[in-house]
Amino acid sequence: MADFRVDQAAGLRRLLGGSQLQVVTFVAGCEGVGRSVAVANLGVALARLGKEVLIIDENASRDDIAASFGQVVKNDLLNVVQRELSLSQALLQPMSGLRLLSAARAVKKLGRLSLAQQQTLLDAMSSLERPFDVILVDASMSHPQGFSPFGLVSQEAVVVLSGNSASITEAYSLIKKVSHDFSRKHFRILVNKVRSISDARSIYENIAQVTAQRGIAQLEYAGAIPLDESLRQSSQLCRSVLIQAPDSPAARAFRDMATDLVYWQRGENESGGVEQFLQQLLHLSQRITPNVLRA
Repeated sequence: MADFRVDQAAGLRRLLGGSQLQVVTFVAGCEGVGRSVAVANLGVALARLGKEVLIIDENASRDDIAASFGQVVKNDLLNVVQRELSLSQALLQPMSGLRLLSAARAVKKLGRLSLAQQQTLLDAMSSLERPFDVILVDASMSHPQGFSPFGLVSQEAVVVLSGNSASITEAYSLIKKVSHDFSRKHFRILVNKVRSISDARSIYENIAQVTAQRGIAQLEYAGAIPLDESLRQSSQLCRSVLIQAPDSPAARAFRDMATDLVYWQRGENESGGVEQFLQQLLHLSQRITPNVLRA
């Protein structure tokens, strides 16, 4: 890894709020659990709390976050790294306080970036003036390494599952794999498309008990999003449920989760700010293999 210059570190602190930055990666063990829709609506809820939010989307265009807002992705973070355009040109802004950045192509090449390309990424991030308070990562399920590098270095990894048994089984398998192969031992659980809070709590408690008893990981409850027709309708209209149906159960659930998220406790070793986060991301992406990380 290159040594990062002091002026770049200072610029990144101005950009992303130094040690106050929160980075949360959302993952899932299978498709169909509503992960991307949840991330999009949570981003809106955080923005409406006055936070500056960046959503990094690792998914291909057909299933991307931008589609949730009726927008079309034309560029990728990789275009920025390759100096084909500026970071501001790659960002979409569906509403005040919320910006979207497609990284579907870039994330697959993080481990193969040259030192010059790594430097370009840092320079691009330091070129923006508005600071971000929260970065939400909508992680793809198709990584060459088996798991998103963002999910390995972010402060929080939230596993999204629904109430059906298949999604619970796949979520458990994902947690077990990442714990074993990549030594990540803490996750939060978001139960989506659930009929009642009591059902969500029961699902969480069952999976948390099993992972704890087997020494796999420690789980915490992130929240629950109810099975709500308003959420389905707003998604079809490419609008946030918080705007389309602000009094709906789903909208209230997203507001509650956003309020809780800003108080999620950060790890003891994560006070270095965004420059440390980006350095870890690039460093880990260069070296990520299950055997190396397990050792």
